[in-house]
Formats: sequence, C-alpha cells, structure tokens
Amino acid sequence: MNLLSKGTILTLTDKKFSDLRGLLVNQVHEFRAFVSICVEASLMNDVVEALSKIDAVEELREVTGEFDIVTVVSASDIESFRDILKNRIMKINGVKSTVTSIVLGARKGPKCET
Repeated sequence: MNLLSKGTILTLTDKKFSDLRGLLVNQVHEFRAFVSICVEASLMNDVVEALSKIDAVEELREVTGEFDIVTVVSASDIESFRDILKNRIMKINGVKSTVTSIVLGARKGPKCET
C-alpha cells in the first residue's frame, strides 16, 4: 500500500480540486474507452445531464455525424467498465445505442504518460 507523506498531502491540498481529482482518477482508472452514443433528439439535454453526473465519464462531447455524443469513460478494469456501460449509460432514458472503442494506447494528449 502506498501512503502519501504529510508534505505530499499538504502540497496536493494546495492544488485546485479538479487537478487533485484528475490525479486520483488517473492513478485508479487505467481502463479507458470511447463510448459513442445515439440519442433520441428530444431527450438530448436530459441524456447530457445524466451522463455528466457519472464520475467515470471523463469527457463528454456533443458531435455531428453518425453519433450524437462521444464520451471518454474510465474504469479500473473491464468488468467495472461493463457495469458502467450496462447499468448506468445504457439505462439512461433517451440513449438508443452505443458503440465502444477501447483505448489500447495513447500517443498524444492530456492522458498520455511522458
């Protein structure tokens, strides 16, 4: 078990809450996937609001094209991801269908390790 020193905790508490949350999410959630979502047009705002309340949804974008929304969803493992997709996202009223692309590796962007 990794314990943080008092100095590290004090340093972390000086950061913005969102920065700290991002740091913790990155350490815990190593599984990521893009979930592209088709939505009933009349329920778009409700779906966006419901998705934004799911902690595992790291990013949420309304898009044009084949899908209406593209999200980045993180989880600790594939089983946890399956649970989020099946029991949270797919049960939102207005979600018609989803297509998932599992992230195999990242080469550029904010979630890439240097």
